[in-house]
Amino acid sequence: MSEQLSRPGRLRPAPESFLTEAQIGEVKAGRRDFLRSSLLAATAALSAPLAARAGAGDPAILELPNWSKSAGQPVAARPYGLPSEHEGNLQRREMRGLSKVSGNSASFTPLQGLFGIITPSGLHYERHHQGWHDVDPARHRLMITASDPSLIRTPMVFSMDELMRLPSVSRLLFLECGGNTGTEWSNPLVPTVQYTHGLLSGSEFTGVPLRLLLEHCGVDFKKARYLLAEGADGASLTRTIPMELVESGEVLVAYGQNGEMLRPENGYPLRLVVPGVQGVSWVKWLRRIEVGDQPYASREEAIHYVDLMPDGMHRQYTSIQECKSIITSPSGGQTLLTQGFYNVTGLAWSGRGTIKRVDVSFDGGRNWKPARLDGAVLAKALTRFNIDWVWDGRPAILQSRAIDETGYVQPNYRQLRAVRGSQSIYHNNAIQSWEVLTSGEVNNVQVL
Repeated sequence: MSEQLSRPGRLRPAPESFLTEAQIGEVKAGRRDFLRSSLLAATAALSAPLAARAGAGDPAILELPNWSKSAGQPVAARPYGLPSEHEGNLQRREMRGLSKVSGNSASFTPLQGLFGIITPSGLHYERHHQGWHDVDPARHRLMITASDPSLIRTPMVFSMDELMRLPSVSRLLFLECGGNTGTEWSNPLVPTVQYTHGLLSGSEFTGVPLRLLLEHCGVDFKKARYLLAEGADGASLTRTIPMELVESGEVLVAYGQNGEMLRPENGYPLRLVVPGVQGVSWVKWLRRIEVGDQPYASREEAIHYVDLMPDGMHRQYTSIQECKSIITSPSGGQTLLTQGFYNVTGLAWSGRGTIKRVDVSFDGGRNWKPARLDGAVLAKALTRFNIDWVWDGRPAILQSRAIDETGYVQPNYRQLRAVRGSQSIYHNNAIQSWEVLTSGEVNNVQVL
C-alpha cells in the first residue's frame, strides 16, 4: 500500500464524546443493543459533567443570557430569512487560479457543514464560463427550432409567463460538475472536502418536461436524435443532449429550485435540468434549443470536458456521472478532539439510478462495514449515509465505497487509473481517503 499525504489546517472541531469503555464494547457487540443502552448511559454520562460545571458556577447554565431577558426581533424583521451570524464561516469558496478570467471560475459547496441531501440554494456550487447575470424574466425568451425544417412542424418562442402556465413537475436531483475531484487525479492537492468534492449539490428542481415542449412544437422524434442547448450568458455556452434522455421525460426546462425561483448564479430565470449528467449540460439562462440528427461537437464538448485516455485518445461526449461517494465528516481539515464515539457521515450518488449500498472502511480498504442509508433514497439524487465509529486514538484511514442499482462498484485509484490513466481532469469517481492522526487531525491522502 502506497500513501501520499498532504497536510491541511484545521477547519472546525468534531462533536465532543461522552461515551465510556463499556459502551465501546457494546458498539462492537451490535448496534441495536448499543442504541438501546446508550440512551440511558448517555444521560448518566452527561449528568456528571453538567453537575460538575453547575457546581463550579458555570455561567452558561446558572445565568440567564440577554436573549432570555429581553424582547426579540419583530416578526418579518427580515422579509427574506438569512443564516445566523454565528454560521458565517459556512460559505461557498472559490478556488483561486482556475482561470485568468474571474468570470470563468467556480465556487465550492461546503459539504463538511451540511446535513441531509438538500443543499441550501445560497450554498449551491457555481461554475461559470463568463460570469453570471441577473436576467430580467420579462425579457427572457426560450426559442425551439431545428437544424432542418423537416425535423419540426412549428418552431416556437416561449416567454417565462407562458412556460410557467404549463404543467410542471418537481424532482430531487444531484448536480455535479464533470470537473469535480479533478485536482486529485495524480496527487492529493487540496486539503478539505469542500475543495475535493464541493462541485456537488443536491436540490429540488421544478419545471416543465422538455419532451412536452418538443411535442407541442411537433418535433419528429424518429429523425431528431440530438438537440443543442444554448445559454444566454456571455459565453453562449452550448451542449449536445442525446434525444433518448429527453424521451424519458426526465429532462426539464426548470425555473424553480428548492421551492423558489432559481438563484441568478444558478441560471435564473431558466435552466436545463438533465438528471444524472454532468453539470455543464445543465445549461443556465437557457435561451435556445435546436433539434438535429447528429451531435453538434460544440466547443465545450470538442476541446473541453473530454477525457484523455492512456493511449492518447480523447473520450468525447462522456456525460453520465458514475457512482461515487464521499465521507463529509470527519474529513480533511477537521480535528477529533477526544477519543470515543463519532457518527461518520457522507453522501453517495449515481447518474445511473439509485444507491443500493455504501460500505465504509476505517483501515484504508482492508475491511469494510455496511453504512446506514438514511432518509430518502432516490434515483439520481444525493443519498445520505451514516455509520457508528469508536475512535481509540490510533491512526486510521477512512474511506467510503458506493454501489448503485446496476451493480457498479465505486473504484479505488488503482482500479480507475488502470482504465483511465492519470492525466485526466474530468470524471474522477475514485474512492477518497481521509487519514486520522493520533493527534485527531484529519488529512487528505491517497491509498493506492
